[in-house]
Amino acid sequence: MTVAITSIAAKRGSRFKDISGQRFGRLVVMSCSGPDGRREMTWECVCDCGGKVTVTGSRLRLGVSRSCGCLRRDATAAKETTHGMSYTPIFNLWEKMVARCNCPSNPAYHKYGGRGIKVCQRWMQFENFFADMGHRPPGKSLDRIDNDGDYSPENCRWATAKEQSRNKRTNKLVTFNGKTMCIAEWAEHLGMKMHTLYRRLCVANWPVERALTTPTGHTAKTVKLPEPDGA
Repeated sequence: MTVAITSIAAKRGSRFKDISGQRFGRLVVMSCSGPDGRREMTWECVCDCGGKVTVTGSRLRLGVSRSCGCLRRDATAAKETTHGMSYTPIFNLWEKMVARCNCPSNPAYHKYGGRGIKVCQRWMQFENFFADMGHRPPGKSLDRIDNDGDYSPENCRWATAKEQSRNKRTNKLVTFNGKTMCIAEWAEHLGMKMHTLYRRLCVANWPVERALTTPTGHTAKTVKLPEPDGA
């Protein structure tokens, strides 16, 4: 097969990349099968279940093909027979979490799987996710504590809309006296209007100490900053 791959590489130039031996989900690439009708390179793969399938390199790299078909069959069987919760709100939430991390065709994929966010291996099984998180409490939704981290027991919580809005990766974090909070949290702590503090820090570019310690008419008698760490 080495001769065939060498020949193909010579014809297609430097863009050809041999992926023999690499794993994609349950599939391990065995050999190159040549181009298909669209002149895209195809690869013969063997699945962990023993099945064989020939797929294009792009479907492997994008995560579209991750098994010989057994993964979908297993998921369907688990959905229908294992836990009996297929049509519950918590199962629907779990399905959407997995889809936005693993399915490139999902509208939200670019915000999750597309930037490296994954679902931990344990939570790829619904029963484990449910055992760790239980039912969604009223008024709360699933939130990652570290917005650049994966979905996992250590990095997830049930949070209110207010808590989630303060945990967005676009929020500006402000550190003073060893304390780090977003602008909304500092404003609430100081009894100050958020837009006032935002204008000081982001529009007028005041130094942090001046922005936090200069009273306004509303906060003149109530400003109370946290003590420095270790004080």
